[in-house]
Amino acid sequence: MFKHAASAALFRRSRTPLGLALAGALGAFASLGLMGVAHATEGGGSVYPVGAENFTCCALPPPGVYGMVWGEHLSADNARGNSGQVVTPATFSVKANAVVPRVVWITDTQVAGAALGFHAILPLVNLDVKVAPGTAQSKTGIGDMTLGAVLGWHHSDRLHSVLALDVYAPTGSYDKTDVANIGRNYWAIQPVAGLSYINPTGFNADLKAMWTYNLKNHDTDYRSGQELILDYALGWGLGNGLTLGVGGYAYQQITDDRQYGATVADNKGRAFAIGPSVRYDSGKGWFVNAKFQQDNAVRNRADTSIFWLKAVFPF
Repeated sequence: MFKHAASAALFRRSRTPLGLALAGALGAFASLGLMGVAHATEGGGSVYPVGAENFTCCALPPPGVYGMVWGEHLSADNARGNSGQVVTPATFSVKANAVVPRVVWITDTQVAGAALGFHAILPLVNLDVKVAPGTAQSKTGIGDMTLGAVLGWHHSDRLHSVLALDVYAPTGSYDKTDVANIGRNYWAIQPVAGLSYINPTGFNADLKAMWTYNLKNHDTDYRSGQELILDYALGWGLGNGLTLGVGGYAYQQITDDRQYGATVADNKGRAFAIGPSVRYDSGKGWFVNAKFQQDNAVRNRADTSIFWLKAVFPF
């Protein structure tokens, strides 16, 4: 079972830079004096692409090397302030597409009864940002890299858990004067804990919790606050390889941003997203997930709609 259901996880998510598109665009608004309110985290984005995980997020496959690829399309037509009000003009638009390859190595090493694994992600992004007439930019390039290590436990054939640590490296292009930026220009560290309950013919549930520590962007002397992120999925296995349900995320910024040594007050971000989700397991070691999610209850962030497509296969 682990080869199929657990390899469906390949322990966690893509680190894609579509949130960076929003950060670049909203940062441009701030520099142009168009926002009118503070924006949560630098530019209003997040180093982690919220909601990226789906069914079987937290069950590791057997030892071996695995490949994974995400396709992602993001769009946003407005951003909201501290009271939920729209703070961007009607001309605001962000569209981004990413292809995100990931390599996962699950070793034979056991630590405290858990399998030890490692992974690396380096996305390719196309980004189009329109702020106002005459203020627009498009970019295509490599985004920020993610490197991580994970421990995975199989408590039964249905219940699985992980503990992990990811490091985000600023490898994507960045210029503080640009409207669109593929990279965030700072390092971040993210501890992760997650659970998956997998039933091919019944109830399925997944929850992955992340706490993000953002380091300073030295070009802007800005340090974004710490963030709590929960990705979730709930569904029902139909017994023919299909699992149908819903998925999304909950996001809450915990601490204030700081710039030039001072606190940036009243700008903590939050949001909740939900949408339909489907998974197909071939029973031959490969599977695909698809999900659409729409933001709700947004504060100090952009309103986004995101479509995800994920495929996993053993080498």
